[in-house]
Amino acid sequence: MGWLEKMCRQLGYNEIKIRDLSKDLACFGIWGPNARKILSKLTDTDLSNEAFTFMSSKILKIADIDVRATRITYVGELGWELYISRADALQVWSELIAAGEEFGLRPCGYRAIESLRLEKGYRAWAGEINSETNPYEAGLSFAVSLKKENFVGRAALLNANENLTRKLTALTLENIKDVPMGNEPILINNRVIGRVKSAGQGYTINKAIAYAYLPVENTKIGTKVDIEMFGIIKTATVQEEPLLDPQGLRMKS
Repeated sequence: MGWLEKMCRQLGYNEIKIRDLSKDLACFGIWGPNARKILSKLTDTDLSNEAFTFMSSKILKIADIDVRATRITYVGELGWELYISRADALQVWSELIAAGEEFGLRPCGYRAIESLRLEKGYRAWAGEINSETNPYEAGLSFAVSLKKENFVGRAALLNANENLTRKLTALTLENIKDVPMGNEPILINNRVIGRVKSAGQGYTINKAIAYAYLPVENTKIGTKVDIEMFGIIKTATVQEEPLLDPQGLRMKS
Protein backbone atom coordinates (compact mmCIF):
# COMPACT_ATOMS: atom_id res chain seq x y z
CA MET A 1 0.00 0.00 0.00
CA GLY A 2 2.71 2.45 1.02
CA TRP A 3 4.87 1.43 -1.93
CA LEU A 4 1.98 1.96 -4.38
CA GLU A 5 1.31 5.42 -2.96
CA LYS A 6 5.02 6.25 -3.21
CA MET A 7 5.13 5.14 -6.85
CA CYS A 8 2.07 7.23 -7.70
CA ARG A 9 3.76 10.32 -6.28
CA GLN A 10 7.06 9.62 -8.04
CA LEU A 11 5.34 9.03 -11.38
CA GLY A 12 3.13 12.08 -11.06
CA TYR A 13 -0.19 10.21 -10.85
CA ASN A 14 -1.54 12.58 -8.23
CA GLU A 15 -5.14 12.07 -9.35
CA ILE A 16 -5.04 8.40 -8.32
CA LYS A 17 -6.38 7.59 -4.87
CA ILE A 18 -5.63 4.22 -3.27
CA ARG A 19 -7.80 2.75 -0.55
CA ASP A 20 -7.32 -0.56 1.26
CA LEU A 21 -10.63 -2.45 1.19
CA SER A 22 -9.30 -5.66 2.76
CA LYS A 23 -11.26 -5.20 5.99
CA ASP A 24 -14.48 -4.56 4.08
CA LEU A 25 -14.41 -7.71 1.94
CA ALA A 26 -14.58 -11.47 2.39
CA CYS A 27 -13.36 -14.03 -0.12
CA PHE A 28 -14.50 -17.62 -0.63
CA GLY A 29 -13.01 -20.07 -3.11
CA ILE A 30 -15.31 -22.72 -4.55
CA TRP A 31 -13.26 -25.31 -6.43
CA GLY A 32 -13.74 -28.82 -7.71
CA PRO A 33 -15.44 -30.72 -10.55
CA ASN A 34 -18.91 -29.76 -9.29
CA ALA A 35 -18.19 -26.07 -8.67
CA ARG A 36 -20.13 -24.95 -11.76
CA LYS A 37 -23.16 -27.07 -10.85
CA ILE A 38 -23.25 -25.71 -7.30
CA LEU A 39 -22.84 -22.08 -8.29
CA SER A 40 -25.41 -22.43 -11.09
CA LYS A 41 -28.05 -23.26 -8.48
CA LEU A 42 -27.55 -19.83 -6.92
CA THR A 43 -27.30 -17.45 -9.87
CA ASP A 44 -28.88 -16.79 -13.27
CA THR A 45 -25.50 -15.84 -14.75
CA ASP A 46 -24.32 -18.17 -17.50
CA LEU A 47 -21.36 -20.06 -16.02
CA SER A 48 -20.62 -22.21 -19.07
CA ASN A 49 -17.07 -22.51 -20.29
CA GLU A 50 -17.92 -20.40 -23.33
CA ALA A 51 -19.73 -17.61 -21.46
CA PHE A 52 -17.49 -17.45 -18.39
CA THR A 53 -13.98 -18.21 -19.58
CA PHE A 54 -10.95 -19.01 -17.46
CA MET A 55 -9.26 -15.87 -16.04
CA SER A 56 -12.38 -13.72 -16.53
CA SER A 57 -14.36 -11.88 -13.86
CA LYS A 58 -17.99 -10.78 -13.51
CA ILE A 59 -20.47 -9.44 -11.00
CA LEU A 60 -23.25 -11.92 -10.31
CA LYS A 61 -26.14 -12.17 -7.87
CA ILE A 62 -26.41 -14.71 -5.06
CA ALA A 63 -29.49 -14.27 -2.85
CA ASP A 64 -29.83 -10.80 -4.38
CA ILE A 65 -26.32 -9.94 -3.15
CA ASP A 66 -23.65 -8.58 -5.49
CA VAL A 67 -20.74 -11.01 -5.71
CA ARG A 68 -17.54 -10.50 -7.70
CA ALA A 69 -16.82 -13.92 -9.22
CA THR A 70 -13.37 -14.43 -10.73
CA ARG A 71 -12.63 -17.67 -12.52
CA ILE A 72 -9.16 -18.40 -11.20
CA THR A 73 -7.79 -21.14 -9.00
CA TYR A 74 -5.02 -21.68 -6.49
CA VAL A 75 -5.64 -25.43 -6.35
CA GLY A 76 -5.67 -26.41 -10.03
CA GLU A 77 -9.37 -27.27 -10.13
CA LEU A 78 -12.40 -25.77 -11.87
CA GLY A 79 -13.82 -22.95 -9.79
CA TRP A 80 -14.15 -19.34 -8.79
CA GLU A 81 -13.01 -16.90 -6.15
CA LEU A 82 -16.00 -15.00 -4.77
CA TYR A 83 -15.58 -11.54 -3.25
CA ILE A 84 -18.39 -10.21 -1.07
CA SER A 85 -18.86 -7.42 1.42
CA ARG A 86 -18.22 -8.62 4.96
CA ALA A 87 -21.76 -7.70 5.94
CA ASP A 88 -23.16 -10.20 3.40
CA ALA A 89 -20.50 -12.90 3.73
CA LEU A 90 -22.30 -15.18 6.19
CA GLN A 91 -25.45 -15.28 4.08
CA VAL A 92 -23.53 -16.11 0.90
CA TRP A 93 -21.57 -18.77 2.80
CA SER A 94 -24.79 -20.36 4.03
CA GLU A 95 -26.24 -20.34 0.51
CA LEU A 96 -23.12 -22.06 -0.86
CA ILE A 97 -23.11 -24.76 1.82
CA ALA A 98 -26.80 -25.50 1.29
CA ALA A 99 -26.49 -25.62 -2.51
CA GLY A 100 -23.47 -27.91 -2.30
CA GLU A 101 -24.90 -30.44 0.12
CA GLU A 102 -26.09 -32.84 -2.60
CA PHE A 103 -22.61 -32.72 -4.16
CA GLY A 104 -20.72 -33.39 -0.95
CA LEU A 105 -19.35 -29.85 -0.67
CA ARG A 106 -17.10 -29.45 2.37
CA PRO A 107 -15.19 -26.50 3.84
CA CYS A 108 -11.42 -26.97 3.54
CA GLY A 109 -8.58 -25.11 5.17
CA TYR A 110 -5.07 -23.92 4.52
CA ARG A 111 -3.36 -27.32 4.52
CA ALA A 112 -5.69 -28.70 1.85
CA ILE A 113 -5.01 -25.67 -0.34
CA GLU A 114 -1.27 -25.91 0.35
CA SER A 115 -1.17 -29.55 -0.75
CA LEU A 116 -2.99 -28.87 -4.01
CA ARG A 117 -1.03 -25.73 -4.89
CA LEU A 118 2.27 -27.59 -4.38
CA GLU A 119 1.12 -30.32 -6.77
CA LYS A 120 0.35 -27.61 -9.34
CA GLY A 121 3.53 -25.66 -8.67
CA TYR A 122 1.76 -22.41 -7.82
CA ARG A 123 4.15 -20.03 -6.07
CA ALA A 124 3.41 -18.68 -2.60
CA TRP A 125 4.47 -15.27 -1.33
CA ALA A 126 7.00 -15.64 1.51
CA GLY A 127 7.24 -19.31 0.57
CA GLU A 128 9.16 -19.52 -2.69
CA ILE A 129 9.01 -15.86 -3.70
CA ASN A 130 9.40 -12.43 -2.13
CA SER A 131 10.22 -8.86 -3.14
CA GLU A 132 13.82 -9.85 -3.96
CA THR A 133 12.96 -12.82 -6.19
CA ASN A 134 14.26 -12.99 -9.74
CA PRO A 135 11.15 -14.07 -11.72
CA TYR A 136 13.26 -16.05 -14.18
CA GLU A 137 14.82 -18.10 -11.39
CA ALA A 138 11.37 -18.68 -9.92
CA GLY A 139 9.89 -20.03 -13.15
CA LEU A 140 7.72 -16.95 -13.64
CA SER A 141 9.05 -15.77 -16.99
CA PHE A 142 5.54 -16.15 -18.46
CA ALA A 143 4.50 -13.18 -16.32
CA VAL A 144 7.25 -10.91 -17.66
CA SER A 145 6.79 -8.99 -20.92
CA LEU A 146 9.66 -6.75 -21.92
CA LYS A 147 7.72 -5.84 -25.08
CA LYS A 148 5.63 -3.46 -23.00
CA GLU A 149 6.57 0.18 -22.70
CA ASN A 150 8.50 1.35 -19.68
CA PHE A 151 7.20 0.11 -16.34
CA VAL A 152 8.52 0.10 -12.79
CA GLY A 153 11.24 -2.54 -12.61
CA ARG A 154 11.74 -2.95 -16.36
CA ALA A 155 15.37 -1.84 -16.28
CA ALA A 156 16.19 -4.37 -13.57
CA LEU A 157 14.59 -7.17 -15.60
CA LEU A 158 16.42 -6.48 -18.86
CA ASN A 159 19.43 -8.59 -17.93
CA ALA A 160 17.87 -10.69 -15.19
CA ASN A 161 17.54 -13.72 -17.47
CA GLU A 162 21.23 -13.83 -18.36
CA ASN A 163 23.67 -16.24 -16.76
CA LEU A 164 21.22 -17.72 -14.27
CA THR A 165 23.02 -19.84 -11.70
CA ARG A 166 20.01 -21.33 -9.91
CA LYS A 167 16.32 -22.00 -10.39
CA LEU A 168 13.33 -23.04 -8.33
CA THR A 169 13.00 -26.80 -8.55
CA ALA A 170 10.28 -29.32 -7.70
CA LEU A 171 11.36 -32.34 -5.67
CA THR A 172 9.39 -35.39 -4.59
CA LEU A 173 10.02 -37.97 -1.89
CA GLU A 174 8.47 -41.41 -2.32
CA ASN A 175 7.19 -41.65 1.27
CA ILE A 176 4.37 -39.12 1.64
CA LYS A 177 5.17 -38.89 5.36
CA ASP A 178 8.73 -37.65 4.73
CA VAL A 179 7.76 -33.98 4.70
CA PRO A 180 10.46 -31.34 5.35
CA MET A 181 9.54 -28.54 7.73
CA GLY A 182 11.47 -25.92 5.76
CA ASN A 183 15.08 -24.71 5.45
CA GLU A 184 16.54 -28.23 5.55
CA PRO A 185 19.85 -28.57 3.67
CA ILE A 186 19.80 -30.27 0.28
CA LEU A 187 22.96 -32.14 -0.62
CA ILE A 188 24.74 -33.90 -3.46
CA ASN A 189 27.83 -35.92 -2.51
CA ASN A 190 27.65 -34.45 1.02
CA ARG A 191 27.85 -30.90 -0.35
CA VAL A 192 25.03 -28.47 0.44
CA ILE A 193 23.56 -27.09 -2.79
CA GLY A 194 20.40 -25.46 -1.46
CA ARG A 195 17.73 -25.40 1.21
CA VAL A 196 14.05 -26.31 1.24
CA LYS A 197 11.82 -23.26 0.71
CA SER A 198 8.43 -24.95 1.09
CA ALA A 199 7.07 -28.47 1.40
CA GLY A 200 3.96 -30.52 2.02
CA GLN A 201 2.12 -33.73 1.32
CA GLY A 202 0.77 -34.30 -2.19
CA TYR A 203 -2.29 -36.40 -1.55
CA THR A 204 -3.24 -36.75 -5.22
CA ILE A 205 0.19 -37.97 -6.33
CA ASN A 206 0.76 -39.75 -2.99
CA LYS A 207 4.23 -38.30 -2.45
CA ALA A 208 5.88 -35.66 -0.30
CA ILE A 209 6.76 -32.48 -2.20
CA ALA A 210 9.49 -29.91 -1.63
CA TYR A 211 10.57 -26.80 -3.52
CA ALA A 212 14.08 -25.37 -3.44
CA TYR A 213 16.39 -23.12 -5.41
CA LEU A 214 19.13 -25.37 -6.78
CA PRO A 215 22.16 -24.75 -9.00
CA VAL A 216 21.09 -25.01 -12.65
CA GLU A 217 23.45 -27.93 -13.23
CA ASN A 218 21.59 -29.96 -10.59
CA THR A 219 18.07 -29.40 -11.93
CA LYS A 220 17.91 -32.04 -14.67
CA ILE A 221 14.73 -34.11 -14.43
CA GLY A 222 15.42 -37.33 -12.54
CA THR A 223 18.44 -36.01 -10.61
CA LYS A 224 18.69 -37.52 -7.12
CA VAL A 225 19.47 -35.30 -4.15
CA ASP A 226 19.60 -35.82 -0.39
CA ILE A 227 17.56 -33.84 2.13
CA GLU A 228 18.72 -33.92 5.74
CA MET A 229 15.71 -33.97 8.06
CA PHE A 230 16.32 -34.14 11.80
CA GLY A 231 19.72 -35.70 11.15
CA ILE A 232 18.32 -38.36 8.82
CA ILE A 233 19.08 -38.38 5.09
CA LYS A 234 16.09 -38.79 2.76
CA THR A 235 16.38 -39.12 -1.01
CA ALA A 236 14.40 -36.80 -3.28
CA THR A 237 14.05 -36.64 -7.05
CA VAL A 238 13.96 -33.59 -9.32
CA GLN A 239 10.64 -33.53 -11.19
CA GLU A 240 9.11 -31.69 -14.11
CA GLU A 241 6.44 -29.14 -13.24
CA PRO A 242 3.58 -29.25 -12.67
CA LEU A 243 3.34 -32.57 -10.89
CA LEU A 244 -0.38 -32.87 -11.69
CA ASP A 245 -2.55 -32.12 -14.75
CA PRO A 246 0.20 -30.40 -16.79
CA GLN A 247 -2.25 -29.25 -19.48
CA GLY A 248 -4.56 -27.60 -16.95
CA LEU A 249 -7.57 -29.55 -18.20
CA ARG A 250 -9.29 -29.58 -14.82
CA MET A 251 -9.32 -25.86 -14.20
CA LYS A 252 -10.23 -25.05 -17.81
CA SER A 253 -13.04 -27.61 -18.05
